[in-house]
Amino acid sequence: MFTEYTNLPDNSRVWIYQADRAFTANEIEKITEKAIDFINQWTRHGDDLKGSFTIKYNQFLVLAVDESFNNVSGCSIDSSVRFVQALEKELKVDLMDKMNVTFKDNENINLVKLSDFQRFAKEQKVTSQTIVFNNMVQTKKELENNWEIPAKESWHKRFLV
Repeated sequence: MFTEYTNLPDNSRVWIYQADRAFTANEIEKITEKAIDFINQWTRHGDDLKGSFTIKYNQFLVLAVDESFNNVSGCSIDSSVRFVQALEKELKVDLMDKMNVTFKDNENINLVKLSDFQRFAKEQKVTSQTIVFNNMVQTKKELENNWEIPAKESWHKRFLV
């Protein structure tokens, strides 16, 4: 059951999928249409899930579920992964590579391989103050408060000089 993202409670569970490139306006329309359709049929053992999505910076797809309505199950998570994989195939975009790291350079979003991020940290092109995207956040509240943070406050800090 689709609901507007802004209507979900702060403790809603989120999954962040970062694209290896920015989405086009047409792709955002397609993602929106397909995400609403998917969420409207998303269930847990036959019970509706109250969910939503948002797209951040034209590059991050965030799926969210209000677990105070119904908890997700392994099967419902699997179905969301299949949905994301279908998007990847249709849009020819990578949304699942966990070895990519994103960070801001002023207002630019940069996506690099983890090995490149480590090298940038050694070369001090990335510093403790660099804003990174912590895609490991688990709730809507964490997404809003702890997703874009200085590298020194995230798991990325292990690579800093």
